[in-house]
Amino acid sequence: MTGQPVGGEAVGGEAAKAFPAVRCEARLLVPALTFIALTVAAVASLGTPLITSVATSFHVSLDSAQWTLTVALLSGAVATPVLGRLGAGPHRRATILVTLAVVVAGSALTVLPLPFAWLLAGRAAQGVGLGLTALMMGVARDHLPEERSAAVIALISVVSIIGAGVGYPLAALLVELGGVRAAYGLGLVVTAAALLTAWRSIPEAPEGRSARVNVKGAVVLAASLVLVLFLAGEPSLWSRHLAVAVGFAVVAAVLLCVWVVIELRSTTPLVDVRAVRHPAVAGANLAMFVGGIGMYLLLTLITRYAQTPHGAGYGFGLTTFVAGLVLIPFSVLGFVGGKLTPRVRTRIVDPLLLAGSAVVVGGGFALFAAARSDLAELFVAMGVLGFGVGGFSAAMPGVILAVTPKSETSSAMSFNYVVRSVGYSLGSAVGGLILAAGTGPGHLFPDDSAYTTAALVGIGAMAITTLTSLALARRRPSEANP
Repeated sequence: MTGQPVGGEAVGGEAAKAFPAVRCEARLLVPALTFIALTVAAVASLGTPLITSVATSFHVSLDSAQWTLTVALLSGAVATPVLGRLGAGPHRRATILVTLAVVVAGSALTVLPLPFAWLLAGRAAQGVGLGLTALMMGVARDHLPEERSAAVIALISVVSIIGAGVGYPLAALLVELGGVRAAYGLGLVVTAAALLTAWRSIPEAPEGRSARVNVKGAVVLAASLVLVLFLAGEPSLWSRHLAVAVGFAVVAAVLLCVWVVIELRSTTPLVDVRAVRHPAVAGANLAMFVGGIGMYLLLTLITRYAQTPHGAGYGFGLTTFVAGLVLIPFSVLGFVGGKLTPRVRTRIVDPLLLAGSAVVVGGGFALFAAARSDLAELFVAMGVLGFGVGGFSAAMPGVILAVTPKSETSSAMSFNYVVRSVGYSLGSAVGGLILAAGTGPGHLFPDDSAYTTAALVGIGAMAITTLTSLALARRRPSEANP
C-alpha cells in the first residue's frame, strides 16, 4: 500500500487494473483500524471489573488494587501526546507496531505468576496503547477517500469509548470461571491479535512528513498530567489532606503554564498550541473536558448503584459479572449512535450534533435521578447514556479535523484524547467526592439522596457542554477555517 489515499484516482489502463486491489485494501484497512482501537480501549479498561479480585488474589488493599486501573490511565495520558507527534511523522507504522509490542509485553506480565509490582508494570504498558486511537484516525484520513475517512474516524472514536463496555462483562465472566489471571489472559490474546493485524494491514505514512519530539515539553507535560490524574484518582486526598491536594493542584497548573510557554517557543512542538487555540478546536476541547466529566460521572454512578447491596436501603447487590451486563445497553446503543451520526451530519453540522448528544446524556442523568428503583430503569438510563456518548464521540473529530491539516491529524486528536482522559478521571473523582460527602458517620454506603445530588451535578455539566457546543455552531462557516 502506498502513501496515496486508498481509492484515489489512477491513470489509464493501469488504474483500471489496480482499482479492485485498492478497494480490497480499503476494505481490509477499515476493520483493522477499528479492531486495533477497540482492543486497546477494552484492554485498558480491564482494571475496572478486576479490582476486588486483584485485592483478594494478591493480598493487597482495595486502594492499592485500584492502581491497576489508575496506572493504565496515567501511562495512556502521558504516552498519547508523544505518540500523536510521532504519528505525524514518517515512522508512523513503526510507532504503531512498537507500541503494540509494548502492550503485548505488558499483557504477558499481567498473566505470568509474578508479584503485584509486576502486575502494575504490565498494566502501565497496556495503558500506553490508549495513545494509538489518534494514530488510527491519522491512518484513516491519509489512506481513505475524504467522504469515507470521515465515517471511519467517527467509528474509531466511538469504539474507543464502547471498548470499556465490551471488556467489562467479558473480564468479569472470566474472573468467575478461571480467576484474575484468566481475565488478563484475554488481554494477552487480543493484543497479540492486534499486533498481527497492524503488521499486516497498516500502511506507511505518506512521504514528506517530518516529526521530532520536543523532549523537554514531553517531560513537563507528563509531570503535570501525572499530578492531575493522581489528584483525580485519589479523591480521599481532598477530604483528608486538603492543603496537600491544593498544593499539588497549584504545581500541576504551574507546570501546564510552563509547558505552554515551551511549546510556543519550540520549532518542533509536541502539540501545536497555536492550532489548539483556534476557537473551533478550543471550544471542542472544552466541550470534551466538561462533557467527559459528566459522561463518566453517570457511568460511575450507575455501576456503583447496581452493585450496592440491598442492606443499604437501595441498590441491587449485583455480582461483578451481572453488573457488567448493565454496560451492554451502553455499548450497543453507543455503537448505534455512532453509526447514525455520519448519516445525520450531512444535514446537521457537527457542533449541533455535539449539543444534541449532550442533551441526550443530560436526559440519562434526569432518568437516573427520577427513577432507579427497578433494574430495568438502570438499563434504560445506561442505554440513553450510551446513545449520547456514541453520538458525541462520533461528532467530535469532525469539529476538530475541519480546521486541522492532514499531517496534524494524529497530534490534534491525541490532545483531544488527553483532555478526554482528564475529564473522565475528574468525573470519577467528582462522583466519589459527592458520594463520600453523602455517607454518614459509621456508615459504609452513602445515602440514596447522594446519588440524586450527583445526578444534578451531572445535569449541570451537560448543560455547560450543550451551551459550549451551541456557541461553536453559531460561528459562521467562513470563521471555521484556519
